[in-house]
Amino acid sequence: MGENNFKCNFCKVCNGKGCIGQLPGMGGVRKNENFILNCSDWEIVRKRNIEKVKKFLELPPEFRIPSISIAPMTGAVENIGFAHESDFYNQIIQAMHKVGVGLCIGDGYPDEKLKFGIEALKKVKSEAPDARTSVFIKPYSNEKIIERFEWAKDCVKITGIDIDSYNILTMRNLVSLEKKSVSQLIEIKNHIKMPFAIKGVFTKEDIKLVKEVMPDIVYISNHGGRIDTRKGSTAEFLAKYGEKLKKYCGELWIDGGIRSPNDVATAMALGANCVLVGRPFATALCQGGGEALCKKVLELSLLQYGNSPL
Repeated sequence: MGENNFKCNFCKVCNGKGCIGQLPGMGGVRKNENFILNCSDWEIVRKRNIEKVKKFLELPPEFRIPSISIAPMTGAVENIGFAHESDFYNQIIQAMHKVGVGLCIGDGYPDEKLKFGIEALKKVKSEAPDARTSVFIKPYSNEKIIERFEWAKDCVKITGIDIDSYNILTMRNLVSLEKKSVSQLIEIKNHIKMPFAIKGVFTKEDIKLVKEVMPDIVYISNHGGRIDTRKGSTAEFLAKYGEKLKKYCGELWIDGGIRSPNDVATAMALGANCVLVGRPFATALCQGGGEALCKKVLELSLLQYGNSPL
């Protein structure tokens, strides 16, 4: 049947410095350049905006309960080291649902990756119809995107396009992905009958795109440092452009290097409505199963209990 052979080095601190050059695997491109910046820049951004963060932390607890979700992840065999692709989705979705975390699934090659994620969400939705669920599709042709949305529509409440992943290293030469235009994204937005998100917003060009499309959700991301894009972090992008982006959408989501309740508080103080976490949740699952995963969620969610981490 095969055994798991996890690729994570399980560093004491997940900051991008322990998996350089490991892609496929848990690393990123350009010697983890943006992965490292994603992690380190939250403290820098926090210090520059300390008064906003303090003001946020002074709010009554009910106004600063963080919305936390799993970041959409696929490639459990080649990137994480699971023996079987389906095992990852079932385990992580079930564990996250138990602690009330938002449930995201992503797209990948071959199609079974998306279908395994859909199966895992359907199990949750059969028991909890109101669970927060979303799916992010790679930028195939619009016809193929709409087809994949049809697969998932009965188990998700939010659908999105992963616009930056046309440039993802691990899928080059495997599938035909494209850089999406304003008209193509508007076509998809008008076709679906649920909230629409644009994921992978990370450049000035992306801001212009968002302004024209006006999605329900703007999702700031550089794919955890796994795509070939400009040098920088999601934290600095949020600090610089978050206020502007909120004019063009209903909600602002962000991932990338979020490792502590301080990081969560900083993101929310700067306008994020939801923070999404990838590697720390995946590695916790690998190390200790559902129990360790739940503990990791609670570590990030201390704000729920009225504690100020600063």
